[in-house]
Amino acid sequence: MEKIWIIGLGQFGTIAFQRLSKTLKNSHFVLVDPVEKNLLKCKGPTTTLRISDGVKFLEKNLKTGLKPNWIIPALPVHLAAEWILLHLGSTRLRRVPLPSELDRQVPNPIRGSEGNLYVSHAGFKCPADCDEPRDICTITRNVRKQSMFELLENVDINPFKALNVRSHQLGPGIGGYRPEQLFELMENVEQTPGPILVSTACRCHGIITGLEKKD
Repeated sequence: MEKIWIIGLGQFGTIAFQRLSKTLKNSHFVLVDPVEKNLLKCKGPTTTLRISDGVKFLEKNLKTGLKPNWIIPALPVHLAAEWILLHLGSTRLRRVPLPSELDRQVPNPIRGSEGNLYVSHAGFKCPADCDEPRDICTITRNVRKQSMFELLENVDINPFKALNVRSHQLGPGIGGYRPEQLFELMENVEQTPGPILVSTACRCHGIITGLEKKD
């Protein structure tokens, strides 16, 4: 039986559970949110409910020998980057500002108040049930020249090194990644000197955080 963690049970996390629970009949869902009433909306025989901050839950429970098949980030933070920051601790890793040149190398950049950069091939609101076609946009039908995860892993801004986690589509409008991808990202961050552009992206959208190991 597949185990799927959905981190965050707001609007997007709830939709993800509702859709996947109908299509993935043999899966068990671990649902994580700090607000109990959000979790109770999805209570059922295929769910385990955990009242917790999502980043702290991931740090406490994600182990190499005990891990889910998929992790679906559905909370308003960059889960992969925040997990690494928490795991390595403030004495080993710090957040750094993203370079201004980055905005000119990515499509439709939006800077968040927390310092992250949000990017998208779409200059419009995408449908919640987009099935992420491989080569074209669902709305415009225009050819997508390059997937966002490829673009972000090849960003070239000295002295930053780009590291990306690809989000795979598990259902219409639902993206997730394997735990092994996070472990690989962690290892790469630990081995990388200098500043890093850590990103998570699917074919169309992404989020970028600036990190750097402390000496």
